[in-house]
Amino acid sequence: MDIEIRRPPWQHNPAGDMRRVGIELEMNGLTLDQLAAIVSDFLGIEIHTDGRYQRVLKGDSAGDWIVELDFNLLKTMGREARDSGDLKDEVRKTAEELLRLVSEPLVPLELVSPPLPLDRLPEVESLFKTLRLAGAKGTSEKASNAFGLQFNPEIPSEDPTTLTAFLKAFLCLYPWLLKRAEINITRRLTNYIDPFPISYLRLVLSPEYWPDQAQLIDDYLKHNPTRNRALDLLPLFKHLDEARVNRITPDPLIKARPTFHYRLPDSEIDQPEWGFHQAWNDWVEVEWMASDTERLRDCSQAFLLFLEQPLNRWLGHWEEEVDKRWLSQ
Repeated sequence: MDIEIRRPPWQHNPAGDMRRVGIELEMNGLTLDQLAAIVSDFLGIEIHTDGRYQRVLKGDSAGDWIVELDFNLLKTMGREARDSGDLKDEVRKTAEELLRLVSEPLVPLELVSPPLPLDRLPEVESLFKTLRLAGAKGTSEKASNAFGLQFNPEIPSEDPTTLTAFLKAFLCLYPWLLKRAEINITRRLTNYIDPFPISYLRLVLSPEYWPDQAQLIDDYLKHNPTRNRALDLLPLFKHLDEARVNRITPDPLIKARPTFHYRLPDSEIDQPEWGFHQAWNDWVEVEWMASDTERLRDCSQAFLLFLEQPLNRWLGHWEEEVDKRWLSQ
């Protein structure tokens, strides 16, 4: 079966280079070292140890790949040296082992890529297939697996008008993206991908809303002082204005980077029909909407009208309207 990985309308970053995408995939079913070995063999790069719960894979021209247990406390403990003759170290060792045993059934392994140029995305698709064949398991494998696929498309411009167009497009298409993603009930019950509040939708989708950078960031922080959004813009805004973000939410887990942090899709790495292309191609619809000024304006106005009718919010199906009228293809 031929798999299409769609190209977005913007191919280059602000420096004129090919845009890049960082990818984060959660899974279990493999050990840390098995996962590192599979990725190392697939890419032809070398494994380096960074503590007991993280491996750094070096040698890719795009940068380092990371394989880790997605648990910050355990990773920190795993970097501490042990002195077998010290009683305190023996106590810490016992506590670490207990924490590991409790967490391993619940905490995923995470594969984190460096920012990859757009023309390497087919390689990601092949890597995911290799992981599936090796026994990697995703969200649907058992009820406790609230695992996600996240990716970070590099922004094509720092122009606030372009960034606002992306945000408007995402808000318009979110119900359609949510339906397409078929999010597992376990992840729906977490707060990792909470929807944007309706007051924020009304603000941003207004035809007059084309703020400067400072206002765009301030409005976002006022309504969304959290990382728990399907499209998390805090890393981007921290890259653009770190002090402004830190005044509202000094969360150390917010890493400044010039990307859109898309967190919605499940990781279904063990499903034969699932792949990176599905979530990516749906994201590209957001980009095409953002690039089409007239379609974005008309879709925003139609969605606002939909939201202003209370029954629509409970019984309506905006995602069906998107399918019928607002997609690029």
